[in-house]
Amino acid sequence: MYKNDVAPEHTAVRVALWRALHVLIDPPPHVFTDEIGARIVAENDWGQRQDMAPDFSKSMRASIVGRARFIEDTLEELFKVGVSQYVILGAGLDTFVQRNPEMAAQMHVFEVDQPGPQVWKQERLREMGLPTPPTLHFVPVDFEAGESWWDHLLAAGFDTQKPAFIVSTGVSMYLSKETNRTTLQQLAKLAPGSTFAMTFMMALDLLPAPERNIMEFVMKKAAESQTPFLSLFTPPEILALAKDAGFKQAEYVSAQDIYLRYFSQRSDGLNAGTAEAFLLAHT
Repeated sequence: MYKNDVAPEHTAVRVALWRALHVLIDPPPHVFTDEIGARIVAENDWGQRQDMAPDFSKSMRASIVGRARFIEDTLEELFKVGVSQYVILGAGLDTFVQRNPEMAAQMHVFEVDQPGPQVWKQERLREMGLPTPPTLHFVPVDFEAGESWWDHLLAAGFDTQKPAFIVSTGVSMYLSKETNRTTLQQLAKLAPGSTFAMTFMMALDLLPAPERNIMEFVMKKAAESQTPFLSLFTPPEILALAKDAGFKQAEYVSAQDIYLRYFSQRSDGLNAGTAEAFLLAHT
């Protein structure tokens, strides 16, 4: 159904569908409500996909909605203290602007992604009549050609003199530790009051045996798909990396922290496990 040169990323499609699946099959109150992404995908009978099976996808959709809720809760807190720039690295089919038009109108939102998927997404937003206000900036970057997302971000109007909230989820494990270090060094130079939120995968020896087995399987499949995991971290290691890069403060937000905040009162057993955690780094 997609043109090859502008196809949405498969991972972005899965994320959008898992968000919608949470609303459809998990009992309220929902951790995160986003059905717009699935509407953008417009895939017939997507609920019948193998990766959407309720039991199979349970921990994965918990991870997706938990981290999405944490990011947007953090964004709301930062917005209240004057942060008015929001940068989403690997934005995929994110729908923050469409779900929060009033808040989005008061900040500049920069969606950074591959050119083809961005063109496809913009076409779908136009077809659906969904808002793309002047404060929404699409930042196409051809990562495979070695283009600099930072240079493109600046060209799109990002103001380095104003504080920003920059988010990177599901990316760090595909980057070398040296590339992660370079990224942190670059972002540590953001204006005072800025925050960088990054998910990272925990070192295998820190995981309980069942999760470690699953992670080893996932890593094997990723390597076979030519997208190997290059970086796993311990919490002290990721905190040291951020501090050495120049951030004034760094916080480790564990999977247990996310669970206690959003899932512990649920009766349906929705739980993302312990493999993924957050680094919050502040300038």
